Amino acid sequence: MDRLLQRIWDRYPTRYSWIWYAIAFSAALPVYLFISLTIVVVEHSTQFVGAAAATVVTVVVVAYSVTLPGRGVMRQVERWVGGDEIDRSAVLEATYASARRTKVRSLLTIAVGAAILTGVVSAISGATGWRLVQYALMGCVTGVGSHLVGIHTLAEAPMRPIRIALAGDTGIGDELPHSRPSFATWTKLAMLASGLVFSMAGAALAAASGSTGRLPLAWVLIGFAMTLCFGVPITVGAAFAPSLQPIRDLAEGTERVAIGDYSRRLPVVQDDDLGALAASFNRMQAGLAERQRLQAAFGTYVDPGLAQRLLEQGDDVFTGERREVTVMFVDIRDFTPFAEANAAEDVVTRLNALFEIVVPAVVGEGGHVNKFLGDGALAVFGAPNDLENHADAAVAAAQRILGEVNQRFGDALRIGIGINTGKVIAGTIGGAGKLEFTLIGDAVNVAARVEQLTKTTGDAILLTQQTVDGMAGTTGLVDRGLHAVKGKSTAVQVYGLDPQ
Repeated sequence: MDRLLQRIWDRYPTRYSWIWYAIAFSAALPVYLFISLTIVVVEHSTQFVGAAAATVVTVVVVAYSVTLPGRGVMRQVERWVGGDEIDRSAVLEATYASARRTKVRSLLTIAVGAAILTGVVSAISGATGWRLVQYALMGCVTGVGSHLVGIHTLAEAPMRPIRIALAGDTGIGDELPHSRPSFATWTKLAMLASGLVFSMAGAALAAASGSTGRLPLAWVLIGFAMTLCFGVPITVGAAFAPSLQPIRDLAEGTERVAIGDYSRRLPVVQDDDLGALAASFNRMQAGLAERQRLQAAFGTYVDPGLAQRLLEQGDDVFTGERREVTVMFVDIRDFTPFAEANAAEDVVTRLNALFEIVVPAVVGEGGHVNKFLGDGALAVFGAPNDLENHADAAVAAAQRILGEVNQRFGDALRIGIGINTGKVIAGTIGGAGKLEFTLIGDAVNVAARVEQLTKTTGDAILLTQQTVDGMAGTTGLVDRGLHAVKGKSTAVQVYGLDPQ
C-alpha cells in the first residue's frame, strides 16, 4: 500500500485525498456487501438489489465521513502542492493530530453506519422486532471489528507520503510528540479483532449455507477457509505489511551509518513507536555527523593522531607524564626582512607553503607537530604516543623537510632545524576552558637554542650529542664542537648533518 500511495501522491497530489477516498470506498464495499447479502440469504429473502443499493449508499457516506477528502489538513496540503504558502512545520504536526482524530471518528462512524445498514437490510429482508435489533447489533460489532483490524494503518497510511514531502531533508518532524498506544498494541488489537470478525463471518456463512446441521464438519471447513483466504491476507496486509517499509528504512539506515554515511535522514512517517524510533535514529545520526565534523575541524588545528586519541580516551590521558622524546625546531632564515618587504597575504602564503612540507614529513615519521611559532614550528617524536627509535625518526623527518624545501624553493627560502633528545613533561596545560598539549623541560629549550646555532655554524640541520647517542646509525655527521647556549651552564656538543 505504501508504494501505491506514494505513486498516487507523486502523480496526483492535488487530488490525493479524493483518490484515497475512492480506495477506502473500494476496500470497505466488499465487507459490507458480504454482511448485507448474508442477511438476505439467512432470511430466505430475494431482496438482493435493495440490500446492495442500501450497502452502496451506506459505504459512500461512511467512507466520506472517515476520510473527509478535500477538508481539514488535506485541504491545506493540496493547496500547498498547488502553490500556496503554508507553515510546513504546523501542517506536519496537523497530520499527526488529524490521524488521531480519524481513528476516533472512524470507529464511531462505522459503528453507527454498520448498525443502521444491517438494520435496514434486515427490515428489507423481512426481519422484525427483536430479530431486527440483533442484526443491528451484529452489524455494529462486525463493522467495528473489521475496522479495528486496520484502524492504525488506515489512519496513518495516507499521511506518510504527505509527511515525507513536508519534512523533506529537514528535521522538523523529529521532535513531534507521538501518540500512544504503541505499534505493538495496535498489532495485538488487530489480531484480536481479526479473530472476532472472521469467527463471526464463518458462523454467518455456516448459517447461510443451511447444511451445517447435517454436516458439522462444514463448520470447521468454513472457518478454516475464511481464515486462510481472508483472515490472514487482510490481517497481514492491514496490520503488518505497512510497517515493513519503516523497518526496512531503519535497517538500510544502520548499514549506511556503519560505513560512515550520515547524508540521508529516515522519513518519520508513523505516529507510533516506529515513528519515534525513526526520529531517534535521525537525532543519533545528526549527533554522529556533528562528531565527525568536529573531529575533522579539530584535526585541522590539532595533529590528527592527537585528535583521535582525545576523542577516544578523553583529555585525562594527558594530565602529565615524564618521558624521553626527541624535539625538533624548524625556523625560516631571514624571515623578518621578507615579512617587512611583502604583503601580509604573501607572507602567510609562504608560511603555509613551508608547513605543507613540514607537517606531512613529521606525521609520516610518526611525530607530532606540537605548535606553530610564527615563522617556525615545534615537533616532537615520542609523545603523546610512544615511538621506538624516535631520534632516528626526527632526523629522517628533518632530512625530508630540507630536501623538499630545497627542491621547491631553491635559494628563495632557507631554513634551520635544531634537534635534541631528552626528558620532558608532556601534558595539557591551561585553564578556563582553554587547554593545550605541550612539552615542558630543558630538552625543549636546548632544541630551540641549537636551531639558533645553525645561523652560526652554517648548517641547515644540527643535532645534539644526546640525539646522536639515541640514533641507531650515525653516518654523515660533521662534528661542530662545543657551543655555549643561553640557559645552560655547560657547553653543548652539536653535529651538522651532511644533506647528502
